Amino acid sequence: MLILPGLNLLNSTREIPELIDPKADPPTDIETYRGVVYPSELDHMGHMNVQWYTAKFDSATWQFFSAVGITSGYMSENHMGMAALEQTIRYQSEAMAGNLLHVRSRALDISNRTLRFLHTMYNSETRTEIATCELVAAHLDRTLRKSCPLPNFVGKRCGELFHFQDN
Repeated sequence: MLILPGLNLLNSTREIPELIDPKADPPTDIETYRGVVYPSELDHMGHMNVQWYTAKFDSATWQFFSAVGITSGYMSENHMGMAALEQTIRYQSEAMAGNLLHVRSRALDISNRTLRFLHTMYNSETRTEIATCELVAAHLDRTLRKSCPLPNFVGKRCGELFHFQDN
């Protein structure tokens, strides 16, 4: 935590969560989502309903795709797309109304036609891990409606961002 004095009206010390992991050198993940839990997103138990975890992870997925070069422009201009083949969410801690959340993401594996990646959701104030979402997505030719090879720049960009070699 960073300690920044004088940020509140009482002029006391306030802890601000760090946005990057200071122990990660070089960083192995990127921030792909930042938001808040709204009261309308709660279930009958008073915590964020599973549909909203999925929605927030989906938002993170599109930011992740863009970061590795699979942008909306690329997909539109080349008639390509991405489709989820597998998705596994693991719930670690409850998210309550008003909690600030962020998601950090990283590539785990690249094959000829698929990309496997992991999202980790955190409470931005406490840095508590809330949930993880591991996905496998296929690169699709939208005209043929079939999977097709990922472009070479995706593996190169993943290597630059996440410091690993593609297969």
